[in-house]
Amino acid sequence: MTTLNRRGLLKTAATTGLAVAAPAFVRTVLARTATITIASLLGDDKPETKIWVKIGELVEAKLPGQFKFNIVKSGALGGEKEVAEGTRLGSIHASLSTVSSLSGWVPELQVLDLPFLFRDADHVRKTVDGNVGADLKQKLAAQNFVIGDFINYGARNLLTMEPVTRPEQLKGKKIRVIQSPLHTKLWSAFGTVPVGIPITETYNALSTGVADAMDLTKSAYAGFKLYEVVPYMTETGHIWASGVIFYASGFWKKLNDEQKAVFLEASREGAAYFNQLIVQDEAKSVEQSLKNGGRLLKPEAIEQWQKGAQGVWQDFAGIVGGIDRINAVQSTR
Repeated sequence: MTTLNRRGLLKTAATTGLAVAAPAFVRTVLARTATITIASLLGDDKPETKIWVKIGELVEAKLPGQFKFNIVKSGALGGEKEVAEGTRLGSIHASLSTVSSLSGWVPELQVLDLPFLFRDADHVRKTVDGNVGADLKQKLAAQNFVIGDFINYGARNLLTMEPVTRPEQLKGKKIRVIQSPLHTKLWSAFGTVPVGIPITETYNALSTGVADAMDLTKSAYAGFKLYEVVPYMTETGHIWASGVIFYASGFWKKLNDEQKAVFLEASREGAAYFNQLIVQDEAKSVEQSLKNGGRLLKPEAIEQWQKGAQGVWQDFAGIVGGIDRINAVQSTR
């Protein structure tokens, strides 16, 4: 990547006979570089950070010297809720988020969180690329989140301190949930006590007994080293964790049409890159977890897991666009 710097500009000015005007020229060019503050929950080695490095490279290739990507890693700017709120206030310009964490602003997003609705990642992608995805983008824009594209974090699985393979074994346990009504309803159906805790606080909550269990993707399970406190992962795959690449509306409004087009294209390429990285990272994450004491379990009585979750469809049909929308998503091919 080629970047303009003060020395290079002064040298160019000198060789072109503009030495006297060089300082003013330098100030003018450097003033055009806008710094974008981006929040990432994880470190350099995880897809959540790598995607922004990729998007930054794509933007730089098309708009050289116009933007500097300041990626603040490892949850230093807070969990998903704090980052979303910071984006609405303008202190953060861009980030990723699960749709679950944005459902407080756009309840209709919960259609993507309905348990046991999606067959696989391809089914999710076809849904967000269609009318459902377009409608959700508009609703998010109305809440000051400009969406670059949807991403897929992978399937969520159950994490516990003790082996759990059947739903009745969860009764009475305190389970950490995303701060979302749908997730609270889902785990209440299995007799648990849901506790809303930001993702950045889950390790401490589990290690101190504030919660006994949670659900998460395989990639994030290893990323937060949760195998140290909840060593058992039951591969329920109950929810496909959709997410979004989003930009603050205040930042977006300052872009010209060319810049917006470049950011959207970079986001689309970044989303495809992220989804590929997640698949690769899941395999590495499982290997890492198993090496550090993690255990993988297969769920038993899967029909009982599905039955417990079906009530969520009925309860949230009116919120996500009606049972017809749910059925349409389910039948998407």
